[in-house]
Amino acid sequence: MKPQRIEPKPGQESVWDYPRPPRLEDSKKHIQIIFNGETIVDTCNAKRILETSHPPVYYIPPADIKLEYLIIQTSQSSFCEWKGNAKYYSLCVGDREIENTAWFYPEPTSRFASIKNYVAFYAHTMDACYVDGEKVTPQPGNFYGGWVTSDIVGPFKGLPGSWGW
Repeated sequence: MKPQRIEPKPGQESVWDYPRPPRLEDSKKHIQIIFNGETIVDTCNAKRILETSHPPVYYIPPADIKLEYLIIQTSQSSFCEWKGNAKYYSLCVGDREIENTAWFYPEPTSRFASIKNYVAFYAHTMDACYVDGEKVTPQPGNFYGGWVTSDIVGPFKGLPGSWGW
């Protein structure tokens, strides 16, 4: 079944208008990530990747992450046909630890070279993620790392019974 695009209202973006292959762009939106009561990210220098049917994924510069909470990369890895091979971090704050909750590209493809070592976080494993003060809803399915806010409309890849390519 083909998904029916939701028509965006003024000030909204439809993920069905995002390109394939994906586009990388700078974002000046205020990004915050909280885990176990600690703000581990607070930046206005993120980059976001926009891909058809996916809400944006925000990549954070290492300088804007409290790196002392990232556990040295795990053995987990994955491959993206556009960005290359990803490595993963676990996160430990106080008495809480979560494995493979953030990923980065140590050697991204040339098209995505500017996100080298920038880190993206799964919203569903964090206490809260915010974009310009709005709490994020994680992309459905817990597989993809997109962040849904009120200015993004779908439907989104990852919904139960969703489609493939």
